[in-house]
This record gives sequence, C-alpha cells and structure tokens, in this order.
Amino acid sequence: MNLNSKILLPGGAGLVGQNLIARLIKKGYKNIVVIDKHQANLNILKKIQPTINTVYADLAIAGDWQQHFASADVVVMLQAQIGGNDIQDFIRNNIDSTRIILEQIKINKIPRLIHISSSVVMSVADDFYTQTKKTQEQMVLESGILCPILRPTLMFGWFDRKHLGWLSRFMKKSPVFPIPGHGQYIRQPLYVGDFCNIIISCLNSHTVNGTFNISGHEKIDYIDIIQEIKRTTKAKTIITRIPYRFFYALLWTWGIFDRNPPFTTQQLAALIAKDEFEIINWPKIFDVSYTPFSRAVEETFNHPIYSKVELEF
Repeated sequence: MNLNSKILLPGGAGLVGQNLIARLIKKGYKNIVVIDKHQANLNILKKIQPTINTVYADLAIAGDWQQHFASADVVVMLQAQIGGNDIQDFIRNNIDSTRIILEQIKINKIPRLIHISSSVVMSVADDFYTQTKKTQEQMVLESGILCPILRPTLMFGWFDRKHLGWLSRFMKKSPVFPIPGHGQYIRQPLYVGDFCNIIISCLNSHTVNGTFNISGHEKIDYIDIIQEIKRTTKAKTIITRIPYRFFYALLWTWGIFDRNPPFTTQQLAALIAKDEFEIINWPKIFDVSYTPFSRAVEETFNHPIYSKVELEF
C-alpha cells in the first residue's frame, strides 16, 4: 500500500483510531478519512491531526457518510460500544453499524478490510459488550470477506479515556483509590502502540488473514497495574482494598445517576472472571516489536503532547 492509499476508519476517533492515525501520519500516509459520531473527540482529532478528513455521522444509520467508501483502498473497522448500561447502544454501535459497513465494502469492492474484534469473544464473561462483539465477529466471518480479525485484550496508551487512562485521572483527583476485593485478578494489558503497529503491518500485507488473539505478553495482577500507574504518574492517592460487594454497590449507585459511567457492574464482573487469553508470537507473525509493560506505561503517561490529551466518554 502506498502513502496516498485511501484509508477509511469507521469509529476512528476513539483510543485505537487516535493512536493509529498518529502513527500513520508519522509514516507519511496522507489520505485518511475518519467517520465517527462523537463530535467532541472528532474535534480533538482534527486539532491534533489537521490534515485528515473527519466526518461526523452515526454509522448505525445509512446516510451521506457512505459515499466515503467509494475508492477506498482499505477499511479498518474500529467502531465499538465498550461501556454503558443500555443494551440498545451496544446493538446499534456493534451490530447495526457493522451490517451497513460490510454492505458498503462489498458494494464498493474495497480490496482490504481489517476487523478489530476483541478478546472478550473468548471470554467466560456474559455482558452486553461480550454478547454483541461475538455477534459482530460472526457477521464478519459470515460475510465472506477475507480479512485479518484481530482480538486485542484490554488496551492502554495515549488518548485512553476509559481503562488505564481513566484510572490515572481518578488517582490524581482522589485521596483514596479503592480496589475491589483482594485485587489479584490476572490481566494481560496490551499497549495500543504495539497493536497499531500490527494494524499497519496488516495494511501492508494482503496475505495475512484469519483470526489472531492479540494478548499482552505479560500477565499482571490488577492491583500491580494500579501500583505501576501510581509510580509512573507520581500520584499521592492511597490504594486500599474494599469488599467486592461494597464496591459493586457503589458502581450500581453510580450507574443510576450516570447513563454512560466509566466503569460498570458488568465490567466489574468481567474483571474477576479469571480469563487468561492465548499468547501467540504476534511480534514474529506481524514483524513488529513488543514494548514491555513498564516502558509502555512510561510512554503512555509521560509523552510531552499526547499524554495531556483527554478524550470524552
């Protein structure tokens, strides 16, 4: 793929999209189109990367945005509803939007699709996100479109508005940081910088297809992740364990007053689900480097520009 190839990013104003675009721009790619319905995050993206084309649209509803699929060389399907308490949001953003996008790829005979799935399709968890991401991946498989399907685990990095990014901001604001239960829940966090390099590798190689579980190579307890963030950001908060049921009740109460809370009871249940995901040799498969967790955390929270950018929920 050459530097003038048209790269279309549905849902590109989120965590992966913002990181991917920063790296594509650095490599010299010039024709990038982002379609997203989060106006505030689109504005942030346009401010940081003024050369790209941003389109405000709801991907779950057919509209003028579909014209941007014409002459596209590749579609990286990034749109996803990750959190929230309303199942209809997950259906619209993870299923309805996918149906329209797959139709447009076929109609416009776009030669390359890269689908961003999730490790939750292999999870024992049973929440709205897991259910709809499983359905979404099955839709891609049944579409007949030959493509790489990437299943990342929990991601973190620049522009992280939920996950580790939200945790770091909460640390700075609160004198006490609560940990549910004992906190020894195994996580396999994936640095989004590494994941974006995998996507770029897929952009440049049409022979890499199939389903790939992209897990962080280090298995780390949740409480140790929190300790590492505290160390890196020099936060003064006191980390304290509280009973799981009390933590659940606090989240449940929060959800009554916040339609789109940063952390939900379903996500809490997923946290303790004892999932451990396959670790494949993705550095070799995609010819990319692996960034150790401690160094990735350092890059995430201490970049002179990107670490200061906060996306909205």
